[in-house]
Amino acid sequence: MAVCIAVIAKENYPLYIRSAPTENELKFHHMVHTSLDVVDEKISAMGKALLDQRELYLGLLYPTEDYKVYGYVTNSKVKFVMVVDSSNTALRDNEIRSMFRKLHNSYTDVMCNPFYNPGDRIQSRAFDNMVTSMMIQVC
Repeated sequence: MAVCIAVIAKENYPLYIRSAPTENELKFHHMVHTSLDVVDEKISAMGKALLDQRELYLGLLYPTEDYKVYGYVTNSKVKFVMVVDSSNTALRDNEIRSMFRKLHNSYTDVMCNPFYNPGDRIQSRAFDNMVTSMMIQVC
């Protein structure tokens, strides 16, 4: 189960961050922002291979004692970061990948909205409902 989902702009500022236990919200914000360094390292290490393969899923960025942080980057360099509870051993890599695909599709729907200005915070109810459903269920 995802405990925090974030959408980070190309310039590394948050477009959307949602965390489930609100008492640890600051901790999750810190995890998301520290994971951006790992995302940048993985993107630069892949270099041209990232563009050629069209592989957007970055995989496990780093594990902590209680959580695992996964990453995904779009073609427009928007980053998705998902923090998952480590105690959930039933969650496989392909399930995380499908969760990111759902998130990317929903993000694309937000971008297609003519009333959304790219670069603004995401305030779509449909996007928020989709993220909430991802945080409640295990895919």
